[in-house]
Amino acid sequence: MTATDHALELVAAAARAASDKLATNIIAFDVSEQLAITDAFVLASASNDRQVKAIVDEVEDKLREIGSKPIRREGERDGRWVLIDYGEIVVHVQHEEERQFYALERLWRDCPAIKLPADVTGPRPA
Repeated sequence: MTATDHALELVAAAARAASDKLATNIIAFDVSEQLAITDAFVLASASNDRQVKAIVDEVEDKLREIGSKPIRREGERDGRWVLIDYGEIVVHVQHEEERQFYALERLWRDCPAIKLPADVTGPRPA
């Protein structure tokens, strides 16, 4: 099984919203084969706590515009790693330090990457 078309639409919208707020290293994985609870993860980094919150707000605004509301949000108080669960997708917005420490992309590297729109800020060059 692969991510649904609706999940891919949400991934693209979330990635664009994060990019609009200058998130970096935005990537997405199709985790539908490994997890029964969601189809995709979107990962995005921010350089400070305030930017994490701005990215989260923008993602929620843009996804609300296309009819999706989060089921759950975790970590907002600390502003270091906010998880927004939309059911079909989960968006992780992390402070750069948390992103390096937890390295979610290493954990999910066996999952297929989802191609993001060309106007989205992608991974940093190696």
